[in-house]
Amino acid sequence: MNRYSFVAYIPNRPGALNLASGIITELNGNINRIHYDRQIDSQTAFFEVTCSEEAYEKIKERLSSIGFLRNSLKSLPFLKFSVNLPNRAGALAEFLDIASDAGAYIGSIDFDDTGSFPETVFVSMNLEEKHRADELLDSLKNHYKIDIIEYDTTGTSLDKTVFYVMFAKKLRRYIGNDDDDFLINFLKDINHTVQELTKRGDNPDEVFENYILCGDFLNKTTGAGFYADVQEIEITPDMTLFCFQLPGGGSIFVFDYPGETVMIDTGYGIYSDDARKMFSYYGLDIDKKLKFMIVTHGDADHCGAGGAYNVPAYMHPTTLEIIKCGNRAWGSRNENSILEKVYTKMIALFSRWNPPSEENTRLLPENSQENETGFPVLAKIPIGGLEFEVLLSRGGHQAGQLIIFCPKAGLLFTADTLMNFSSFSDDRRRYNSIADFLVTSVNVDSELAREERKKVLVMALGYEERTGKKCLICGGHGTVSVLDEDKKLKTYGNVEHYVHK
Repeated sequence: MNRYSFVAYIPNRPGALNLASGIITELNGNINRIHYDRQIDSQTAFFEVTCSEEAYEKIKERLSSIGFLRNSLKSLPFLKFSVNLPNRAGALAEFLDIASDAGAYIGSIDFDDTGSFPETVFVSMNLEEKHRADELLDSLKNHYKIDIIEYDTTGTSLDKTVFYVMFAKKLRRYIGNDDDDFLINFLKDINHTVQELTKRGDNPDEVFENYILCGDFLNKTTGAGFYADVQEIEITPDMTLFCFQLPGGGSIFVFDYPGETVMIDTGYGIYSDDARKMFSYYGLDIDKKLKFMIVTHGDADHCGAGGAYNVPAYMHPTTLEIIKCGNRAWGSRNENSILEKVYTKMIALFSRWNPPSEENTRLLPENSQENETGFPVLAKIPIGGLEFEVLLSRGGHQAGQLIIFCPKAGLLFTADTLMNFSSFSDDRRRYNSIADFLVTSVNVDSELAREERKKVLVMALGYEERTGKKCLICGGHGTVSVLDEDKKLKTYGNVEHYVHK
């Protein structure tokens, strides 16, 4: 017995949903999930069933034979017109029969014999195919006087009666895959999150809107819309640290010293071409000088452009597993969360996921007996004459996340354990709120995340007490910062705003 899913078309007539459910039951399918909400789309239902493969094929065949199976989410032709119907009993029913025979989905109908247009019916509808729209118009012209108000075959004009078709049209702009099967499967996943978040009290319209906001933001901030906030910090006379805050997602850190550069985290794949152009502007010869990279964890905004650079990529074994399985919550207590699974899939598609190739991956030890402030020391890596400890976090933000510390120079790369939220621009703050909304918390274990933050602060303060110097805290997002007198993060040095020239 396996678990299968499909999308059903539910006609607007009594008993239609019962008929679909009855066919599934009759053919020995056990319904594990159903989501049908007329307020979203009155003609679409999502099913997950447990049954044999043979039964699944029979269920699909039966549903398809009565027109109840959705195999496509192509944009539909839209038709809006006025029609003069004869003033007699049954005239409207005859008109609706003609429309129904043509496969029309009625979006609106407006008639009032006491109103301003007592003999005119105003109708809007979507049709399955352009040739059906043409056939319907020819048929109507033979029976009635009609005036066409709008006729759109591009699918731009869609109404709420076909919401999922409308939503799928928007998704196509971001996923780079026009295959109907792929899109329907992705839509099933999104619908599952809508079902879950609605039960938690969220508005389904807001859930759908956040998916679109994410795709819109990533696409409009590439190419001519790309920008970054940049800090250039001298660490030693021979070594400079660059922090590149990208429009959305995590920062890229680049150490530049004679003959070599080293990168910590890569940003989203969708920004990789823009990042290369930006690196060149700041005199960084990434193609010739990049020696290796360290990936702090498996979120797409930290490792999603790793495949753009053909160099060794050091990471924890859990990070590789997260990359392989496509679930950011793998290895945590939220591993089975549908919200985490679908968010990972969505952000990978929208951000052009391109993590380091497996052949370039260099795995660090899983654990270690040596520790720094309670974090296991997995390795000590030299960068530009300084030694950096690679520490294993406790898995609060994500299992396998690394923290990188240089005890000599007071450099602490905290990944997403600690960051200066006050340094976020308004657009970055809005973008980061999307993930918080869609997975309810970006930390896979909020309790562990709180404990980690405390330990990271102890590490930074310990360095300051030991040396009398400020520890540079390089969070996964936001500016490189230091702790002020109240132990709050404040931006260190100058920040330059970069845009493509």
